[in-house]
Amino acid sequence: PMGSERMEMRKRQMSTAQETPGTAQAQHSTGNRGSNACCFCWCCCCSCSCLTVRNQDEERARTSHELQAEGIPNCEESPAPTLEEVNAWAQSFDKLMLTPAGRNAFREFLRTEFSEENMLFWMACEELKQESNKSVIEEKARLIYEDYISILSPKEVSLDSRVREVINRNMLEPSQHTFDDAQLQIYTLMHRDSYPRFMNSAIYKDLLRSLSEKSIEA
Repeated sequence: PMGSERMEMRKRQMSTAQETPGTAQAQHSTGNRGSNACCFCWCCCCSCSCLTVRNQDEERARTSHELQAEGIPNCEESPAPTLEEVNAWAQSFDKLMLTPAGRNAFREFLRTEFSEENMLFWMACEELKQESNKSVIEEKARLIYEDYISILSPKEVSLDSRVREVINRNMLEPSQHTFDDAQLQIYTLMHRDSYPRFMNSAIYKDLLRSLSEKSIEA
């Protein structure tokens, strides 16, 4: 009888010893639900930090998108283009860029090619040229540099090393003409590279067809 009792007691001790690590592990896992360590668990993420991390990532992505949207100016206000104006855009890039309606249509096309920053940079340079207040010029020049020249910016425009050196020198004492060389280079790039594709794009052709149909109906 004593032997049986000892055997039974030993079984209970072994059973308790086996259950303890699992219990401790469960308690440890529960206690750490506020930390990133819980990402290794197999439980429902709704009650662990996995959801917290995911929410934080989504919040950062949303904030980044909102900041990016705020940094992009709205299209210029302009009356609807006439058929005569739209036909003139095909004559030269200069005529396209001369009117707000032309720039808006071209900018819409650039957005489809993920190169809208070229137009935004050109427009920012034009705006800078209109300033006369020194402190405003310096602030706008700094923003333009950070938004379109810095290699860390997602909206960096494509410039050669010579032009970048000129800009870096000019930034020591910013003026309305700090980015003139860069603006000309981007203007030339849009003219040679994007403008021919714009003229063959659905955006331009649909606009031209729509205005032609309205002209016929009138």
